[in-house]
Amino acid sequence: MVTSHDVARLAGVSQATVSRALSSSQTAKISQKTRARVLAAVDELGYVPNAGAQALKTRRTNTVGVVVAELNNPFYSEVLDELTRVFSGEGLRVILWNAGSGSHEDALSAIGESAVDGVVFTAATASSPELALAVERQRPVVLINREVEGIDCDKVISDNWRGAASVAEFLVSRGRTNAALIAGSLDATTSKDRVAGFLQTMDTLGHTVPEHLRFTGAFSHDLAAQLTRRILRRGSPPDAIFCVNDNMAFGALDTLRELGLTSKECWVIGYDDVEMASWPSFDLTTVRQPSRAMAVAGARLLLTRIADPGVEPRTMRFPSMLIERGSTA
Repeated sequence: MVTSHDVARLAGVSQATVSRALSSSQTAKISQKTRARVLAAVDELGYVPNAGAQALKTRRTNTVGVVVAELNNPFYSEVLDELTRVFSGEGLRVILWNAGSGSHEDALSAIGESAVDGVVFTAATASSPELALAVERQRPVVLINREVEGIDCDKVISDNWRGAASVAEFLVSRGRTNAALIAGSLDATTSKDRVAGFLQTMDTLGHTVPEHLRFTGAFSHDLAAQLTRRILRRGSPPDAIFCVNDNMAFGALDTLRELGLTSKECWVIGYDDVEMASWPSFDLTTVRQPSRAMAVAGARLLLTRIADPGVEPRTMRFPSMLIERGSTA
């Protein structure tokens, strides 16, 4: 078996220099010329570092966990894409756990056994067992697109209340005052804040959304499609539907097409501005929150927390912006 001693001998450096050359840390002091010589020796010998030995020495696994719950939501696909890009660039492996599957054992085991250096939560509520264990064991934690009451940790969020309020202001200013609301679970702060921002602003502007036009459930394309069908088949259907994420808005648009309706009869507005929202087949008016910038910020916060667990928790809040497209033409 090729060892780091063999690499050091071939490169003409010390074993410590080999360790620094292979380190993912940006602070490892080594010249580019020496690093290149070590990497050439690594390639020539086919050396593969022993991850277990490194973990024992540094107390780091060079692995981070990411907890998600809605893999079919394009917003989280964009977030995961950026998270893995940043972490891979730092030499870290990424383990993905789907909390939406209802199985928590793998994540709980990894967190409890310190098999990861930190965890990013893109889905979490006050009852999330993974989050509770990570906080209890004082693991580095970052929440992205979430807040959880009573949890003091790094967070990356957008102004969900203000973003939803801008939807209400936009509708009223355009004379669309008989609006319906389709929301996800109110256990999620994103849904809760968007619902509050929209309903409170509609009420303030003198156009309260009646109870029979308010719906909550899952962040689901199919459920939103079913609810839209029910809403539009009522007497005096609404002239606009606000869905608290784009995935649900796509379901509403699909139902409009199925019923032979256009934006003249009913407007649809979503939230997130995922890439698909701009596709001509949807052309969705929506509230933009910068998913990729939020993911990069979350990854950087976790890297900082892993390197220095004692830093004060930070909250990074990104602005939101209404983007007008054809679904409100």
